[in-house]
Amino acid sequence: MALILHAGKTNKNAFKALITAEYSGVAVKLAENFEMGVSNKTPEFLKMNPIGKVPVLETPEGPVFESNAIARYVTRSKADNSLFGSMLIDYGHIEQWIDFASMEIDANIAKWFYPRKGFGTYLPPAEEAAIAALKRALGALNSHLAANTYLVGHSVTLADIIMTCNLYHGFTLIMIKSFTSEFPHVERYFWTMVNQPNFKKILGDVKQVTSVPPVPSKKPAAQPKETKPKIKDEPRKEAKEEAEKPKAEAAEEEEAPKPKPKNPLDLLPPSQMVLDDWKRLYSNTKTNFREVAINGFWEMYDPEGYSLWFCDYKYNEENTVSFVTMNKVGGFLQRMDLARKYAFGKMLVIGKDPPFKVKGLWLFRGKEIPQFVMDECYDMELYEWKKVDISDEAQKERVNQMIEDAEPFEGEPLLDAKCFK
Repeated sequence: MALILHAGKTNKNAFKALITAEYSGVAVKLAENFEMGVSNKTPEFLKMNPIGKVPVLETPEGPVFESNAIARYVTRSKADNSLFGSMLIDYGHIEQWIDFASMEIDANIAKWFYPRKGFGTYLPPAEEAAIAALKRALGALNSHLAANTYLVGHSVTLADIIMTCNLYHGFTLIMIKSFTSEFPHVERYFWTMVNQPNFKKILGDVKQVTSVPPVPSKKPAAQPKETKPKIKDEPRKEAKEEAEKPKAEAAEEEEAPKPKPKNPLDLLPPSQMVLDDWKRLYSNTKTNFREVAINGFWEMYDPEGYSLWFCDYKYNEENTVSFVTMNKVGGFLQRMDLARKYAFGKMLVIGKDPPFKVKGLWLFRGKEIPQFVMDECYDMELYEWKKVDISDEAQKERVNQMIEDAEPFEGEPLLDAKCFK
């Protein structure tokens, strides 16, 4: 009698039991017509797993839930199964790598991927921590695989099945080639495993993801306006129409939209600095940048109408992945679009090797950072802000270097420089 596995056909946690069954010669089949969100909410399913999670294995002795436990059950269904190794120490090492695959690989891939898909709150520091932890785990795995084809011994074990299924989530959903190329032995191991016949029978042809999912927008999707069917006018009485006309006109006046309140920055006294003139000079200066653009900036700058600010990212120690750090800065600039009329900025990603430093220079209308920017752009709280003292020549020179992307900057090479204008 076949064991029944309740899960969807693409569930990577179900793959663990199905691949294990192929290696063990144990009959396991997926429940027919399983529909996630429906089948796992039925009273029958909840008797097997009270919290409604999948997969669940239905056996003659009763149900088993949790994917690693299910894979172990299937393995033990065959006596003397080599998937558990041949010695006690092999078994210990197999269990060791199963835990590692769950706690260090799978958990951190999930912390990186799911917030980007809208499952949970996306927080840049949390993502950076997850990526750093994942990178550390992959580094340890890479070192082990430098001298080993498999995790334990010289053939596939249950540890390889569970590790590969967890890596499958990363390789196919979020870990692009530029990320995984830092771990060549992990890459070799993964592609070797997924092309083994018993793996390929379950997984099919595996393709690596080519782009990291974008950060979800904080703006709610616009709801389509309801259109009410037009009703033909009934014959109206002249006297009633004339009597109601003034009321209708009054109602229309009451419903007229109120003018949008002005931004407080628009109410500031006029400034001799025209921000668009500076942005145009910056963009159009191709040669002699220091002489033309930098000198032009200081000639235009109005300390009564504008202020300059340095910013330093608070969590630079977490900037261990170059493309993630650059994407983070790019996302910050996108979310600053609400201030485009009132600001100019330069953001630098600094360093040849991780952790990378993120520093910036911002020009804002007014003598302080606009309050609406602090309130509406959550990235602002991720940086330390310091007002530039233009009477300090060293600070003025730092402003010059940041505007012109001077390299090296403070003794280090620039990885990237972005401009907000």
